[in-house]
Amino acid sequence: MGTATSDDAAVWRLDDDRALVVTADFITPIHDDPRVWGRIAAANAVSDVYAMGGRPILGLNLVGWNTQELSNDILVEVLLGASEAAAEGGWITVGGHTVDDPEPKFGLAMVGEVHPDRILTNAGIRAGDSLVLTKALGAGIIATAMKAGQAPDDVMDAAVASMTRLNREAASVALAAGATGATDITGFGLLGHLRSMAEGSHVDVDLDAGSVPFLPGVPELVAAGFIPGGTRRNLAWAGERLEAGGVDDSIVIVLADAQTSGGLLFGAEAGRAEEAAAALRESGHAAAVIGKARAGAGIIRLH
Repeated sequence: MGTATSDDAAVWRLDDDRALVVTADFITPIHDDPRVWGRIAAANAVSDVYAMGGRPILGLNLVGWNTQELSNDILVEVLLGASEAAAEGGWITVGGHTVDDPEPKFGLAMVGEVHPDRILTNAGIRAGDSLVLTKALGAGIIATAMKAGQAPDDVMDAAVASMTRLNREAASVALAAGATGATDITGFGLLGHLRSMAEGSHVDVDLDAGSVPFLPGVPELVAAGFIPGGTRRNLAWAGERLEAGGVDDSIVIVLADAQTSGGLLFGAEAGRAEEAAAALRESGHAAAVIGKARAGAGIIRLH
């Protein structure tokens, strides 16, 4: 039977050894280079498969294209970027669907597979788990500055490197660490996704704000006012279950920042969580243990 197990995906059990993960996502242009946009969009679309511990096997392109203003050559570059992500992730893309759209959009519908006994869910955090975040925050803030032409080149490069990184290795490490609960950090930001996880898992979370990794340049961009509207909406919603303590407002904003192709957040026993974060850092991830869960009703406390 089909069962929703993530914010944006569902799983369908085929037999005792196989289940299918089905998800879809698309985004508007996030970078001037269409190939980079395509690669980011593909990494973003496949992320829910990894968040459930799955392996992607099949993709279908989803395209909204302004045929009056944009050439097919640009679309080819977008598709080539997505194909690069597919080659890295090991799935095949077999066509898709295109519609005429005044605002261009691109993404994929994704199918993956997972063992039914090894599914990670966003309601699987256990009291006592330490929480691991596998990518730095701030991509939404940087993207807002990029659109205004105010993001330094090195800051843009760091954001692109983060957004194009697949969550494949992060999912593998989470499973090896004995994780049962995970989600990917996307449009609802860390605090929004953490609220859903905490409520679904019946835990409270003590979050060490100082341990959360930020992309370079993000604090300065926040100070300059580059805060997406979605980030503010995330903060308003997460704030209903948030005890911010004395944490500075500018840091709380980044914790709520709406991410595109963000990292995974997963829980594991304390020692194994530390080992997982260290292993991911060795492979180039900006991973860190950022908090701890305990029995509760979904409250997030910042320290």
